[in-house]
Amino acid sequence: MVDDQSAREPIAEDARIDALEARLKAAREREEDRNRPKSSGVDANYRSANRVMADLLGGILGGLVIGWVIDTFAGTSPWGLLAMLFIGIVVAFRNIFRIANLRPGDTPPEG
Repeated sequence: MVDDQSAREPIAEDARIDALEARLKAAREREEDRNRPKSSGVDANYRSANRVMADLLGGILGGLVIGWVIDTFAGTSPWGLLAMLFIGIVVAFRNIFRIANLRPGDTPPEG
């Protein structure tokens, strides 16, 4: 006959099952870390691209507007426009080169 005392005792878990559960938990944590979106790098790339585009367009358009104003008031058409456009392009590319030479942890220079 079966002993009533041994039937009521809980079954002890096997050490292999405990080890398997620990490995499964560690694998799930690694998978969650791997699949977690890394938005900070992507956001930084978008900000950098937007800044490059703004510098390029700002330099060119600023040079065009200032050159047009100089040509309108001084009557030096088209030389003021061409000179200021050239200066705007030079300034824009200088700013882009400065941005491109920044290291990932550095802060961009102001001004």
